[in-house]
Amino acid sequence: MILVPGWLWQRGPVGRGVGAGLGVGVFSAAFVLVEAGSWPGAAVVLVVLSLFYGIRVARRMRRLWPEAAHLNGADRAAVVRATRRGQDAGDPRLAPSVAAYAGALRRAAEEDRLRRWIVVLVTVLAVGLAVYDTLRSSTGETVASWLVVVLFAADLMWWPRRRARLLDRAGRAEASARRGTDAGRAADGS
Repeated sequence: MILVPGWLWQRGPVGRGVGAGLGVGVFSAAFVLVEAGSWPGAAVVLVVLSLFYGIRVARRMRRLWPEAAHLNGADRAAVVRATRRGQDAGDPRLAPSVAAYAGALRRAAEEDRLRRWIVVLVTVLAVGLAVYDTLRSSTGETVASWLVVVLFAADLMWWPRRRARLLDRAGRAEASARRGTDAGRAADGS
């Protein structure tokens, strides 16, 4: 959910699942094609991974931010964009949605933090496989293996800082939304 960009939120649940699933499916199928040189294998990975990952992402998005179902596509995208940038949504009626989305981002980050040990384990295994492929395998397999190592290393080193900045901006947007909501309530009450 943290990686899902604002423009993807304009779509409904099926469109979000298809968009997220295809992204991962195409990326993974390209690795299969580079490593194994197998078009049928790449096609299977594309279909299976796109389907399963798309369903998983759509379900997780719905679970973490159920309020999204009550917004139209443009409003969902505006809320996501403002929250990710740490800005005011510009529309007072979207302030509660900004706060809800910021909370969803925090919950997603916490769930992901609990799974970090898996990324460390897979990175260690990927390094071992890359070394083995370097010594024993074809050039395509070696290149694909080291690309996987680079991706996992980036996930371990780059992503935590990026996630922290995103959550900081989401916190600023949430605080701004709450101030706007509180000011609106005070004006209505006076």
